[in-house]
Amino acid sequence: MDTATHTVMGIGLGGLATIDPAISPEGGAMGTILIATIIGSQAPDFDTVLKLKNNAVYIRYHRGPTHSIPAVLIWPVLLAAIIYMFSPEIAFSHLWLWSFIAVALHVFVDIFNAYGTQALSPFTRRWIALGVINIFDSVIFFSHLFVFILWWFDVPRAPSMIVLYVFLLLYYLWRFQARNIVLQRARRLHPDATHLFISPTYNWYRWHLVIRTPHKLFVTNYRNGRLRYFETYPFEPIPDDPIINAARDDRNLASFLSFSPTYRWIVRNTDEGYEVKFIDLRYRSKGYYPFVAVVQLNGELEVMTSYTGWIFSDDTLHKKLDKGRAFSYYTQ
Repeated sequence: MDTATHTVMGIGLGGLATIDPAISPEGGAMGTILIATIIGSQAPDFDTVLKLKNNAVYIRYHRGPTHSIPAVLIWPVLLAAIIYMFSPEIAFSHLWLWSFIAVALHVFVDIFNAYGTQALSPFTRRWIALGVINIFDSVIFFSHLFVFILWWFDVPRAPSMIVLYVFLLLYYLWRFQARNIVLQRARRLHPDATHLFISPTYNWYRWHLVIRTPHKLFVTNYRNGRLRYFETYPFEPIPDDPIINAARDDRNLASFLSFSPTYRWIVRNTDEGYEVKFIDLRYRSKGYYPFVAVVQLNGELEVMTSYTGWIFSDDTLHKKLDKGRAFSYYTQ
């Protein structure tokens, strides 16, 4: 989920924590627990700092190690230990418990969107992405805000949060049902489909869907009970080609391939050599595929520049590649 949603979830957990006999709604312990649940709800995303290094590292590791089983166990201990040094008025065990719930909830809700996490690492590095909830869901966000308003009018915090969680459980079940209807429709139309990659949108009744069969990839959109087809591409394994093999040694393309499960590629000749472009098919928006990896090579198949990430115009992509080329030139 997005940062704002994780934040309101952390505040909500702080309110739920008043169900704990050791935490009074009016005492200093409440403020300490609220700090713990808010920070804990953000902790797994601290790996966002990897963007400062480069996109390749960020894409490869974001929602990976920091969302793994060891991280879910380590984050609460570190967080509780640091907060306890400044606020020893609350028992460490209670501080740890609510920090743990906040971290675990963060990782748990992240598996329901199309990006997913490696939540079962180190037992498996498979990405778990259920494709049920959008990265930002207005129902989840604004229902929390509504409960916070109720708190302003002295509605008890813990009972109101319990009611909210029951409501959200029903909402998630409804979203699962809606997703399954889309998948069932796609399977009826394509009984030979081997993979279905589904992504929710801001619109409850619109879904992005990539259908993979043994020979084709269909990029579609499900809206109001109908499946609309945009593009169809041949499905082929990445060929054992010298140009593509040279591009795959680049860290940006390697990171893209570690994350993207469905894509197409284009190899074209340029004045200086070759350009290899991989396009993730899951995130089509207004006729454009914004998540890409591009590697430009010279005639000797040496990488001149590359980029991976979210790009919403060709002009921006060219600027990124030119910037990478300039950086490579000055660091040689």
